[in-house]
Order: sequence, then C-alpha cells, then structure tokens
Amino acid sequence: MKMHQIRNTENLQKFTNILNSKINNGFVIIEKNEKLPFAVLSKKGVKVNHNINFLISCFTLGLWSIPWMYTSFVSSKEKKILVGIDEDGNTFEDKCYN
Repeated sequence: MKMHQIRNTENLQKFTNILNSKINNGFVIIEKNEKLPFAVLSKKGVKVNHNINFLISCFTLGLWSIPWMYTSFVSSKEKKILVGIDEDGNTFEDKCYN
C-alpha cells in the first residue's frame, strides 16, 4: 500500500511540475480536474503586425514573405493542450484540436 501511495505522490509531483512549467511559458489553466488529474491549458496567439512585415518583405524582395506567412497562419492561433496522468500513472501532454 505504501508503494502505491509513493507512486501517486511522485506522479502528482510530476503533474504539478509540468503544469508549473507550462504556466511559466505563458499558458493559462482553463479547466482542471483533481479527481482524475488532468488540466486543459490555453495560450493566446502572437499578434502579427502586417504593416512592418510588408515593409520587410519589400526590402528583402519577397524573401520575408515565408516567415510572415508562418507567423500569420501558425503562430497567431490560440494553442490548447491537455496535461494529465493516465491509468498507468504516466504523465502525458496532448494537443487539443478545435
């Protein structure tokens, strides 16, 4: 019984460490469940200044348009992830698709 409690406390410690690192990286907890330890985290997308990117793209003869498109389509979207502990006691992290 003690080994089971030790594993539970170690798994919960890993879970809280992952949550703390994600919160330090700018994520915000949307939903958290203590009974089945999981949490849904969200991070706002990067706001893109299209005027500056257009000027840089003109100065670089269009080469800057590739990173500009990447930041416009990928980085500007909101990111949601699910962090939890599975049945075996392993911590996991998954993307939430909209």
